[in-house]
Amino acid sequence: MLKNIQVKCEIFQEDDLYVGICPELNVSSFGETIEEAKASLQEALMVFLEECENMNTLQEVLQEAGFIQENNVWLPRKPVVSELMAIA
Repeated sequence: MLKNIQVKCEIFQEDDLYVGICPELNVSSFGETIEEAKASLQEALMVFLEECENMNTLQEVLQEAGFIQENNVWLPRKPVVSELMAIA
């Protein structure tokens, strides 16, 4: 089932490291390069999702995070609008 989950990945640079974040599942990791950060995030996501599956909570976790199952694939919610907003 884990091969049928798609997630968003965001990479940020913080000092000398790159931080990878999956905002929907609140999972993050890091690496010295963008590629290392992606690989590290993917590993962290696998561990998190496998543990959810072992606890029989995977479907509940995905639904609470806003994922929708379409054609046997779990997809993250798609925003209608995504923008930066200044708060004064």
